[in-house]
Amino acid sequence: MSRQTATEVTELDLSVNPVPHLSGGMVSAFFTPEEQKSAAQKALTEYSDNLIEQVKNADTVLITAPMDNFGSPSTLKARFDHLARAGVIFTYTENGSEGLIRDTKVVLVTTSGGFYKDSVIDFHVSYIKHFFSFIGIDDVAVIYAEGLNMRDEHKEMALTQAKVALEAI
Repeated sequence: MSRQTATEVTELDLSVNPVPHLSGGMVSAFFTPEEQKSAAQKALTEYSDNLIEQVKNADTVLITAPMDNFGSPSTLKARFDHLARAGVIFTYTENGSEGLIRDTKVVLVTTSGGFYKDSVIDFHVSYIKHFFSFIGIDDVAVIYAEGLNMRDEHKEMALTQAKVALEAI
């Protein structure tokens, strides 16, 4: 007899609730020792800490993001900027940086108007894979829905293939 476990989903829609881009004050708060932080610095750090806890507590991170002008949307980069904190999500060692997140899977569903998979100008997917590897996550599956600005029949086929691939995961 199989037993199903409950799945908890935390949704962060960056188009509705964008993560603020880092400011000098935020970066300063990140590097200020806890006991020396002002109330405002603690609030800035707490916001970032909550975003980090979401990733630390996740079994799987699902990202749906289009390629924008060969790269990732700025709101996704802002999210990553809040995560990339030395001593919190990665550490520096004598051998270089080491990610501190383990046993987490990332699924990236990405769309584009043209065809860029495995292209040297697809900075989007390589950036996301590198970022997660940097914080310790090497299990990154990528599902493409490409050519969405091409003929309608191609668009339908690309979206259907992406849905099938996502269901298989």
